[in-house]
Amino acid sequence: MRTAFFSWLAMAGFLHAGGLVFEQELVEIHAPMDAKTVVAEFKFENKSDKPVTIAKFDKVCACISVQVSDGKLNYAPGEGGVIRATFEMGNFAGVIDKTVVLWFDGDPENKPGQVLTVRVHIPVLVVMNEKTLKWTIDSPPETRKIDITIDYSQPIKIVATTCTSENFKVEVNTLEAGKHYELLVTPASTKAPGLAIIRVETDCEIARHKVLQAFAVIRRELPPNP
Repeated sequence: MRTAFFSWLAMAGFLHAGGLVFEQELVEIHAPMDAKTVVAEFKFENKSDKPVTIAKFDKVCACISVQVSDGKLNYAPGEGGVIRATFEMGNFAGVIDKTVVLWFDGDPENKPGQVLTVRVHIPVLVVMNEKTLKWTIDSPPETRKIDITIDYSQPIKIVATTCTSENFKVEVNTLEAGKHYELLVTPASTKAPGLAIIRVETDCEIARHKVLQAFAVIRRELPPNP
């Protein structure tokens, strides 16, 4: 049933919210660089002439927890409340959209009556111009690189790198200490498919920006799109 719901959610627009009117269906938050959680509030009011019951609510990611006005689910005409969504920042970076959905009495299982979106803008202090380097099988084992720049008031240095595959050699080229680096990755062989996770550790003072990941992939050449 959840599979059917997620398929619907990808296509759905706004639906009538069973009499509840929300001040905002999208809440944008610009998170502080050291934040571990952020909270979005969606205020609403029952502007119909009948009581409205929130039958249930859900979210599409374990990184969000949801509360509805301290557990109150029934709203008489004129009553209002708040949907409070708490987003766990984890290792997310950039602009992240997370969704909360509500069903009201009478809503079909696959068509919730209200879709709410939390959009979190998370600072990226250590910026990789790409995160996946690719080679095709039997291609020349050329060195490929990832450009790394520091977008922070203080210098951030790369202090270590590790790779999950011995087939890839990883080197750091310092262009400007604390500000600009290149990550150079060279496969020893491209004879077989393979995947490696490259871990880049920095001395950033903010824990959630301290470690980055990149990937090196050797794969079969993909057929052209028809």
